[in-house]
Amino acid sequence: MDVYGLLGNPVSHSLSPPMHEAAYRELGISARYVTFEPESEALEAAVSGADALGIRGLNVTIPFKRDALSLVESDELATRIGAVNTIDFGGSSQKPTGHNTDAAGVRRAFEHHGTELDGTQAVLVGAGGAGRAVAFALAEAGAVVKIANRTKERAENLANAVPRASGHGLDDLPNLLADAEILVNATSVGMDDDRSPVPSESLSSQLTVMDIVYRPLETRLLREARAAGAETIDGAWMLLFQGVEAFELWTGREAPVGMMNDALRGELSGEADAFK
Repeated sequence: MDVYGLLGNPVSHSLSPPMHEAAYRELGISARYVTFEPESEALEAAVSGADALGIRGLNVTIPFKRDALSLVESDELATRIGAVNTIDFGGSSQKPTGHNTDAAGVRRAFEHHGTELDGTQAVLVGAGGAGRAVAFALAEAGAVVKIANRTKERAENLANAVPRASGHGLDDLPNLLADAEILVNATSVGMDDDRSPVPSESLSSQLTVMDIVYRPLETRLLREARAAGAETIDGAWMLLFQGVEAFELWTGREAPVGMMNDALRGELSGEADAFK
């Protein structure tokens, strides 16, 4: 039996296990997906131990994505993003190989909804770790990326690392969105309260709006975007497709996307029902 897993702290509420195990069942793969919660000082030992134990692959989440970069042979995109969220122990390299499937998750989520990114004007809200992966995903797909952040300097620093990107403060959002076709929220605004990082009057039907927040699935930003006639993409799609990308990297097989999506949304629906 092959073993895959998730490395982070905390990971008790992760949605990755049911999503991946649904794929194993669907394809008849003898495998399990488990979670590990090492302390920060034990990260190197955890990665080395996983390799020694024959674990085939690990996803990596908060707070280890940046630190994992130095422990593996990272691909070019993960190196440029500065974070690893997927480790593959099955390659021929002397060291495990590191990848960032968050960027692929963004790109594939837009593709799934029939949204072309090449040549578009994209506005990204947030310049943190998640925003960095989104910015590179949009730029790699050919978009011109305008990054808006509460701290303008942080947006400018990220823009300096991303092709065809510029950095702005949040006050610039109305002007930036006037000509935009893509809007992505990569902040946590809307996760714990009913707020939106974007003024509702700046939203329009010319936009496709993605919110990477998936708890709740329908954030205030997405509600207001839909009311303005925009196409909307909830955060579960990015979560799904980063997992799909990792599954295909590890197994070399085409992922059963529909089954993984059903498992993921079933878990999220159960969570929502529990709070009613």
